[in-house]
Amino acid sequence: MKKRWFIISFALFAVSVILAVVSIIYSKRKTENVPEFVFLYADNQSENYPTTLGDIQFAELVYKKTGGRIKIDVKCGAELGSEAEVINQMKFGGIAFARVSCTQLAERIPEMNVLNLPYLYDDSEHMWRVLEGEIGEDFLDKTGDYDLVGLSWYDAGARNFYSTEKPITCVEDIAGMNIRVQESAMMADMVSALGANPVEVVFSDVYSALEKGTVDGAENNWPSYVSMNHNKLAKYYTEDEHMRVPEMQVCSEVIWNMLDESDKKIIKECAKESADYERRVWNDRERKSKENAVNDGTEVIELTQEEKKKFRDAMSGVYEKYCGEYMDTIKKIIEY
Repeated sequence: MKKRWFIISFALFAVSVILAVVSIIYSKRKTENVPEFVFLYADNQSENYPTTLGDIQFAELVYKKTGGRIKIDVKCGAELGSEAEVINQMKFGGIAFARVSCTQLAERIPEMNVLNLPYLYDDSEHMWRVLEGEIGEDFLDKTGDYDLVGLSWYDAGARNFYSTEKPITCVEDIAGMNIRVQESAMMADMVSALGANPVEVVFSDVYSALEKGTVDGAENNWPSYVSMNHNKLAKYYTEDEHMRVPEMQVCSEVIWNMLDESDKKIIKECAKESADYERRVWNDRERKSKENAVNDGTEVIELTQEEKKKFRDAMSGVYEKYCGEYMDTIKKIIEY
């Protein structure tokens, strides 16, 4: 009898312990506010790059505004694959969010090539008028052609020419020069249209090419120009702003359709807020890079709008070749 009572007492004790543990776990989870959704966000840039900082800001805003119900885990440095691989995974919901370049989107949505055209915008203000207006909204919607949802625009600055032996002050100056370009048919055609010779060199080898004289110049934004020490060899930096390729925050349509309308609204609001933040971070990075270069001896050449127009006028064949069927949209952007 005593043995039976001992077994019953032990069993009741064990049950009470289990119930207590379950209660503690439940209480702890409730306190910690365990997310209802945990999503992956992909970026191929480094952890301290402006776009990645914008991604992190977006994730923090979403977590806060949903009361912790939606957690977004940002993976940078191409941890989840190249931009092309990420976009493919997003089509099937493998990755929920990403920051991608319009050059990659254009591989799947041809009309996106319009936003990649050289000398499309007069300046930064012109580009943001376009992107934040009706045209920009239309292009965000076009991502639906590849089962994506466009959320907001990120800044990636302007690409400019820089040279070693002489400054580029007008179209005539660049004629005959050997200019490094990335592996892009459009970039090569742009340089050829200006009368120069495009030379494809991988980014990591540009310093060596400038040093050896294999190329007379190259092109990139201020942060890249300084971070790779190209300013040590190419002291002339011409702000022709030939390329302003915007970047976009996108969501997988598969994931988007899982969310209710209130969460969709929150995510779009957070995407816009984080985009404003990313632009401020980018502008600060760009300003500091330019200051460092100038203090180190870089000569900055600023082109007038009239001179920039001559560069743009040389692009008529490039526009026709890559976006001939979208000339009405191009005209609308130029006049916006």
